[in-house]
Amino acid sequence: MFETICDTVPTDTGLPARVARLEILRRVLEGTIYDNLPYQFHEERNGAGEYIPLRQRRPSVRYGLARIVVEDSVALLFSAGHFPTVEAADAALARALGDVIAESRLNEVMIDAAIRGSVGSVAILLRVLRGRVFFAVLESQYLTPVWDVQAPDTLSQVTEKYKVNGADLVAQGYAGADPAAMYWFQRIWDSEAEIWYLPWPVNDASAGPVRDEVRSVRHGLGFVPMVWIRNLPGGDGIDGACTFRAAIDSNIEIDYQLSQAGRGLKYSSDPTLLIKEPVSSDSEIVKGAGNALVVSEKGDAKMLEIGGTACEAVILYVRTLREFALESVHGNRANADRLTAAQSGRALELMNQGLLWLADNLRISYENGGILPLMKMIVRASQVFPLTVMGEMLAPLDSTQRLRLRWPRWYPLSADDRLKEAQAVATLTNAGQLSRETAVKTIAASHSIADVEAELNAIDQDAP
Repeated sequence: MFETICDTVPTDTGLPARVARLEILRRVLEGTIYDNLPYQFHEERNGAGEYIPLRQRRPSVRYGLARIVVEDSVALLFSAGHFPTVEAADAALARALGDVIAESRLNEVMIDAAIRGSVGSVAILLRVLRGRVFFAVLESQYLTPVWDVQAPDTLSQVTEKYKVNGADLVAQGYAGADPAAMYWFQRIWDSEAEIWYLPWPVNDASAGPVRDEVRSVRHGLGFVPMVWIRNLPGGDGIDGACTFRAAIDSNIEIDYQLSQAGRGLKYSSDPTLLIKEPVSSDSEIVKGAGNALVVSEKGDAKMLEIGGTACEAVILYVRTLREFALESVHGNRANADRLTAAQSGRALELMNQGLLWLADNLRISYENGGILPLMKMIVRASQVFPLTVMGEMLAPLDSTQRLRLRWPRWYPLSADDRLKEAQAVATLTNAGQLSRETAVKTIAASHSIADVEAELNAIDQDAP
């Protein structure tokens, strides 16, 4: 069924094949995969009286399983209580990067990037405007990366190219564009500049890209100010594996089964009337509690309806499909009805082990391929442009420092968990097997300690 629906999505042969694949996955994520089917689900006959197959109807019920799995996993990555902290040997450097993260709202950027990137890949663009750092999420559908031959993990160029309507170009300030024509739009990022090109007509074979000197910008950073994040291990050289691909077929089956069940309930509320040998074929038959049906001696009248057992079977089948789909993509299969009491953080981790495995794999991609490269770019950019953070000018940051991320626990500790952790940390510290700094870092996330060095200074001041 999924392949049948994919055939209804228009494709452009002038673009790379991955564009069509990512477009379909994006539609699944956003719940618009059925929009090109020609008929509503309640339409059983077309204008010619012909029966409309289910494969040509848009389901009336849409269960966003793919979106649920993606948002659950992203929440474990970058929600308010799960965003990592940058650490470095130089505490001043760590504080400066923490201020940049807060001011640029990198938390929201990474949530957006992880959701969009769940189809396979995503790009994050770094910009420095008037000394301030900004990030922008770019969907990778129309982007083509080129990697450095001598450093395969380093971008040497990224090209954005797609078709755009002339009317949209006119609205963007391209006064010479024909509103009724289609144009190619292109821009390229390299290690020295962001190059824009004047749009050129799609149907003009002699036309080609001409540099737009007005919109092109030279940044002179010495590196492409963009990180390319592959979602999960697998995929090809450009895109990683999709988070929810294994659940798409089951998700489509769930949508159609629930739509059919809803259709059956509507028919049960207004069943079809069957009359055998009525008294007069000319008389008008009106079914209802206030109308008695009179038939001949050998006649009969019945209501044709769907029994409740059929609907129950559909619901049971849908629940089974949902379990299989969530299991295939490591989604959250926990049932809140089974929680009879407050659970410890460790118990919640065991109960949602599949979802944690998924989020743990995503951490690899979005840490080593996302946050850490962005932090290193900020450090290098500070040596080219004077940066302003929280209204204060930053001195050039030390690029020789090793950066790392400290991630909080998956689930908050219960009061009993915190007590046991505090006792263990105190015992190790008093025995000389753990430093005070490491002890504070250990409990920093659960006690909302953002600055470990400042906390140690406060402890020294409070000491008698």
